[in-house]
Amino acid sequence: MAIESVRGKEVVIHFNGERCIHSRHCVLDRPDVFVPNVSGEWIHPDRATPAELLELAHNCPSGAIRCTALDGAELETPPLVNTVRVRENGPLAFRAPVRVDGREQGHRVTLCRCGASSHKPFCDGSHSAASFIASGESASKESTALAQRSGVLTIEAVKDGPLHVSGNLEMVSGTGRTINRVTECWLCRCGHSANKPYCDGTHKRIGFRS
Repeated sequence: MAIESVRGKEVVIHFNGERCIHSRHCVLDRPDVFVPNVSGEWIHPDRATPAELLELAHNCPSGAIRCTALDGAELETPPLVNTVRVRENGPLAFRAPVRVDGREQGHRVTLCRCGASSHKPFCDGSHSAASFIASGESASKESTALAQRSGVLTIEAVKDGPLHVSGNLEMVSGTGRTINRVTECWLCRCGHSANKPYCDGTHKRIGFRS
């Protein structure tokens, strides 16, 4: 699916349907800007201020929504703290300047941890149909404050294996509790680790393929 770009008087909204996980923040927060289930134009940038549009983009966990200036300049700035939120029965939601398999992905991305996505390593919402069950409240590990909390986060989807994450990262539970602080980790994406969200090697035993 091509990226849909809608130009307003001050801001261009870009919508990437392949990245959308239907969290519905956009249509619930501003149903006047994002109008679902209509024929024809459904995105209306001029019904909100640039600041309000940027807030909508920030609330989109998958990065499916981006806002740029009319000249193409990015409006979103990198966060001061890189985070990944472990979603209850759902994906890993990263907020950082992210590079996945060598390609820059903006500042927000949701990656599959159920193993069922048809768009791996990205989440496509398949966890719901697969009835994936995994806590978003993993036990906290003892960790020390990072010397630096921002910077580029590099993620490699290891063939038939886990997500190898390198860079400054604070792991956060669904309720906002700090789970861990790391500069490198391996996160499960086969859906069967007994130590979620971390990889425990189970992908080899079950024959996970990606």
